[in-house]
Order: sequence, then structure tokens, then C-alpha cells
Amino acid sequence: MLGGSVLIAVIRFLISLGGVILLYFLMSDSKYSRKKTILAYMFFSVGLIGMACIWYVADWEGCVRSVAFVMYLCFCIFSIWMSSDSVFLSLYKLALVFYLLAVFLICGIEIALIFFDGNVWADIITRIVLILAIALIIKRKVRDSIRAFGNYVESELDQFSATVMIISLLFGIGFILLKTDLRETTPFRLFQIFMNFFLTGALQLLVFRLYLHIGNERAYQKENELMQMNHRLLERNMELLEESVEAGRRIRHDARHHNTVIREYASRGQISELLDYLQAYEREMDGSIAPVICADTAVNNLLSAYTRMARKEKIRVTLDVDPDMDPGIPGIDLVTVLANAYENAIFGCKEVKKQSGEQECFIYLKLRRKKNKLIISCSNTCSREAGIRNGRPEPESTGGIGVLSIIRTAEKFDGEYHFKNENGVFVFQLMMNLPPQRAQAEECRG
Repeated sequence: MLGGSVLIAVIRFLISLGGVILLYFLMSDSKYSRKKTILAYMFFSVGLIGMACIWYVADWEGCVRSVAFVMYLCFCIFSIWMSSDSVFLSLYKLALVFYLLAVFLICGIEIALIFFDGNVWADIITRIVLILAIALIIKRKVRDSIRAFGNYVESELDQFSATVMIISLLFGIGFILLKTDLRETTPFRLFQIFMNFFLTGALQLLVFRLYLHIGNERAYQKENELMQMNHRLLERNMELLEESVEAGRRIRHDARHHNTVIREYASRGQISELLDYLQAYEREMDGSIAPVICADTAVNNLLSAYTRMARKEKIRVTLDVDPDMDPGIPGIDLVTVLANAYENAIFGCKEVKKQSGEQECFIYLKLRRKKNKLIISCSNTCSREAGIRNGRPEPESTGGIGVLSIIRTAEKFDGEYHFKNENGVFVFQLMMNLPPQRAQAEECRG
């Protein structure tokens, strides 16, 4: 069945390897440009098929039994080097492609044996049809799900579980290929092949569903956190609005008294006393005006609200912000980071005060713009036991507030972030890149 001339072998090798490359790159991306990737795989395929043909001529029996494994092993090594995915994610996708390889290899052989009396061309045509059908299904139905699933696997799957899962898949598929006896077609052998395909496919499906579910739960968690953050921001805006209303009432009340005094001075002709009173009133008004923290209104209001909140908790606050600075990124994104960082800092200080009410707590917030980068740094008193896991603060150290939102915003602007606990001082540092159009606009104004 697998015999024939070297030309037939070349056609089989070319179809199988081309099918594997096609299916793999429907699920994965190369870290190189499209042109470089195509050229690299062309040279790789020519070399690999050439060596397989030499093997086919020198040792037909050994080649027939092992060539699929050897060629796929070479393909795996080369693809991991070319892929932009992590090693473990690439291995999982290669295990899935290996399963699909077994599907079109075995199905092609069995269909040719059962229906076409072992005709070589029936096997080749069947392989082509199956590869195209599988590729069409992946592209139209499951490509996006597989890519999203790959992101979930990369973020949720630990290396030990990935290793066990991949080994299990490869052993199951390898058993299918090695146990295929091409000399006879019996119901038991067909049942054995079907059950192996079913069990291995079921394992793939279970893993897919498991990590897709985990990933969806994490996505829901992020969305819920964003909703909570929006709720907190609305609360702060309501507080600012209430303060503005109260300030307006106080101004109107005081204005009536001032008008009465001014009217009395005017009616008595006491002009010099009136001028002295107006000067004193002007000095009082200048002293009561809140300083401008930042030119951006949203950022200014937010920092003002959280600073008042912190000082009510008797927390010493130091703000290092250039009042004339243009942050250079959309206000909602900057507010997201600052609100969460400031609120986490207040939470950390309050937790310390619960443990030791006499300890003085502080918050130092720095916001600086350097050319096309925005730098945010926040330091605050925290518990010495506040932990950092996988480069992120543990939820109990921040009240479960906003860390994912900060990271999401940082990644949106290709930024770098860092969290650490320096012996009871929690330090958060973030550097975000200014969007290109904003950076170009700044240069033009400069």
C-alpha cells in the first residue's frame, strides 16, 4: 500500500508536510515576516523531503514505519524556532497538529484499502481532500477560538500540566500510527483505530473546553473588576460634585454677609475701610483656592479627591506632579491607572494603621513626562508581609482592587510595570509609551 516509486513517495511527503505546515500556521504566527517565513519553510521542506527520499530508497521498510515520526520531529523543532508563541504553547499546538496528521494519514490509507483496493492515488487524493476540509473548518469555525484558547493556555497552564498533557497526546497518537497493520483489514483493527482516535480526540476536546472555561472565567473577572473600578470612579465624581455644590452654597451664604458689610461701609462713606476690607477678603479668597495639581481636569480632580481622602485617614501625602504637564495619553486610561494605584496605596496604609495605629504612614506619588514616555511611580507604607506573586501583588495586599486594570492599561500602551515590597514600603512603577500620533504632535509643537 505504501510502496511505489520514489516519485510517489515524494508526492506523499510533499502533501503530508505541506498539510502539516498549513494546519499549524492556521493556529499560530511566525516571529518573522511573511516573506522570510515562506522562504525558510520552502528551504526546510526541500531539505527534509530530500533526506526522506534517500531514506526511502536505502531502507524502504524502516522508512515506511518511522518516516512520519522523524519528519514531524524535525518539523516540531523548526516550527518552535520560527513561532512567536512560547515553547509550551507551541508544543500543545504541535500535538494538536500531530493528531490531525494521524487523521489524514490513517484515513487516507484505510479509505484506499477498503474502497479502492489499496490504490495509491486514492490514498493521495483522500489526504488532499481531508487536509483541505480540516483547514477550511479551522479557518471558518475554530481559528479564533483556538487562538484565544492559546492565550488562555499560555497564561493559565503551568509547565508540569502542559508537559503531562502533551506527552499523553503524543503517546496516544503514536500508538495509533505504530499499531496500524496494513496487511489486512479486520473489524477489530478498524474498531481499535476508531477508539484510539476517539479517546485521543476526546482528550484534546476536554483540555480545550477546560482551559477555554478557565480563560472565560478570568475574562469575566477582569470585566467585573473594570465595572467595580468604574463604580468607584463614579463614587469619586459624585463626591466631587457634592463638594462643589456645598462649596457653591457656602459661597452664596458668605456673599450675602459680604454684600451687607460692603453696603454698610458704602452707606457711611467709609471708603478707606471698605478698601481695607476688600483687600483682606481678596487675600482670604486667594488662600482658600485649591492649588492646581495637573492641567488635565480629570486627573486634577481625581488626585484632589484621593488626596483629601488620604489626609482624612491621617496619611502624609506628597505629590510630585508638573502642573503644566500634558500627560499625552487619553484621560480615561490615565485615570484608570492613577485611581487604582492611589486607592491601593490608601488601602495599604489603612491596613498598617489597623495593625499599629501609632505608625506614621505616607504616600508618595510621582507623575512625569519624558519625551514620548509617561512615568508613574507610587510608594506607600504597607505591611512587611505584603506578598508579590509572579510579579504582581497578591489580592490581600491591595484589597483585590485594580491591579489587572493597571496591567491591562500598561499593555495597551506597550508599557513596562514593576511591583515590589521594600521592607514595608510598597513600590509601584510604570512607564507607558506615548501613542505615535501624540508624540508627533508634540514634536511639531516643539
